[in-house]
Amino acid sequence: MITMTQLEKYYGKFKEDHRLTTRHGRVEFLVSMEKIRECARSLGKAEKDVKILDVGAGTGRYSVALAESGFDVTAVELVKHNLDQLLAKHAKVKCWPGDARDLAFLESESFDITLLFGPMYHLHAPDQRLKALNEAKRVTKAGGFILVAYLMNEYAVVSYCFKNRKILECFGKSLTDDFHTVTKDGEDLYSYTRIEDINKLNEESGLERVKIFAPDGPADYIRRELNALSEEEFEIFVEYQKSVCERPELLGASSHTVDILKKCRK
Repeated sequence: MITMTQLEKYYGKFKEDHRLTTRHGRVEFLVSMEKIRECARSLGKAEKDVKILDVGAGTGRYSVALAESGFDVTAVELVKHNLDQLLAKHAKVKCWPGDARDLAFLESESFDITLLFGPMYHLHAPDQRLKALNEAKRVTKAGGFILVAYLMNEYAVVSYCFKNRKILECFGKSLTDDFHTVTKDGEDLYSYTRIEDINKLNEESGLERVKIFAPDGPADYIRRELNALSEEEFEIFVEYQKSVCERPELLGASSHTVDILKKCRK
């Protein structure tokens, strides 16, 4: 299991707000926000009546934007450094320190939409991931939505092992024979996933998939090319990604994938 010391050290240096304001990060953010709003609209409520929980909220890139859009937002964040930055923004976001695997301080069936946009990156073991998903399920209202983000295996292999020429170092150490990454507790910060891993987790949780999409698609691979586009050209690329983000042939190669799940009514 990743320790708090490792997470604090990492997020003390890594600037998530900056990543999501770069062009490749903006693609991910804008496509994800559109899907969150789609879920909210399907509930048939006014935005102020839609209660959203952001678990693993980081410094609040999504929480603050959703609150500013008029939603009722609660954020949970494990890393104190991140939580302090979120609190300093003085946004209309109710903030809690907490772990995605234990949300006992939140009442069951309290939220219309629950976001897990960070926890699955750092939870390696399937049973730990299932704990986080089951807690999200518990606090989400029947008929509500749970959006879960994952880092994808093929993106990691292509971008790190081959693009950065680490393949010989990784092969036999952190890759299986079929090029599935193996994360090691106490050593590796991130955990990488394939679609079949996500499907198995959903089956164990008893949650129903509505759709699954790639929020950034090829954006992370073509950072230099995106940066060279005019603003008008970049806006067209965002529209392109919105139009193709659910295409199944593109899901596994995206750096991130977001699974939209529904908690069925009893």
